[in-house]
Amino acid sequence: MAGQHREVVIIGGGNAGVSLAARLHRYGGKDVAVVEPGDHHHYQPLFSHIAGGRAKASEAIRPQRSVMPRGVEWIRDSAVGIDPAASTVSLAAGGRLGFDHLVVCPGLQLDWDKIPGLGEAVHSPSGASHYEFNLAAKAWTLLGGLKTGTAVFTMPSGPIKCGGAAQKPMYLACDYWREQGVLQDIRVVMIQPYPTVFGTPGVDDELNRKIAEYGIELRLNSELVSVDAAARSALIRDTATGSTEELRYDVLNAVPPQSAPDWLKATELPAPGDSGGFVEVDPQTLRHVRFPNIWSLGDAAATTNSKSGGALRKQTKVLAKNLAAARNGKPLTEKYDGYSVCPFTVSRSTVVFAEFDDQYRPMPSVPKLPTWKESRASWVVDRDIFPQVYWNLILKGRA
Repeated sequence: MAGQHREVVIIGGGNAGVSLAARLHRYGGKDVAVVEPGDHHHYQPLFSHIAGGRAKASEAIRPQRSVMPRGVEWIRDSAVGIDPAASTVSLAAGGRLGFDHLVVCPGLQLDWDKIPGLGEAVHSPSGASHYEFNLAAKAWTLLGGLKTGTAVFTMPSGPIKCGGAAQKPMYLACDYWREQGVLQDIRVVMIQPYPTVFGTPGVDDELNRKIAEYGIELRLNSELVSVDAAARSALIRDTATGSTEELRYDVLNAVPPQSAPDWLKATELPAPGDSGGFVEVDPQTLRHVRFPNIWSLGDAAATTNSKSGGALRKQTKVLAKNLAAARNGKPLTEKYDGYSVCPFTVSRSTVVFAEFDDQYRPMPSVPKLPTWKESRASWVVDRDIFPQVYWNLILKGRA
């Protein structure tokens, strides 16, 4: 790519990169390139359903080539550096790619090593994680086969992809165990680092009701410190008191700490002192606060919202319109409002649909409609409708 130049370069071919590229092309962008090394594209919201035995892995994956928008160039390579002053991206295969505008949306990396023993544990016979596609089906093999013992589900502190997703396989498994008549023989423990189960009024009430219904032991203000895979033992710390407890488990489903990719941390794009490496953008316009031809959205952007596909859908529209305005020398009029959404699969046929702003205050799409109430209709939307909307509309820049 030495000496090559594109009008708009997008780093990352996930939901953010593909849907944005499609939308930019619809808005008249004729020289848009997506830098993405992977051969496969995943619909990550289905990972929870796979881990809970309510979806097949094949439903969540398609060839990357099949989702790339027509008229958009796919550069099958990895970004390894960015020079804002020179307006270039360094590529793993060598050379630099110049740009007029750059959009950074490579997603997050899973930091397994930040918790000693966790990486080994999820690849052991008793551990899994639905945050990794190749481990999601394994999670259901373990959970679906459990008849007695202890199942531990963990969530880390700090920014992660769809924080509520950490709980979803737990509810699906509990409902299954209840159907099988073995729930009373299984101890279920949820490790939650925050002082409430989620943080949104109404939603917390519904989740706490389901937790009580299933007999789940909810450990608030707690975090996973380390794991001994051979002993099937997890060390848990109470962050309020500093005390620790050793939990023996038969199945561990863990969510790892997450951060921006290491190569991105090493660039000038994160805010000084931001150890997570997230791109410093105006949270409303999604433009970099120091480099006006650089933008970011999605999981790697330092926005104030909870990271989710629903948040990304709104961000994509805002960034596409603002970038088009910037290219034409016009002011940026579009503002992202902090909206996010998390559909909690609280049983094998019902969902609690949480919609909220960046302060975790309720923000329903339809005012006065209590979507946070457990609902069969919300299940149909989440499990059946959303995947079709994703593959057929969102990735084409039409939703």
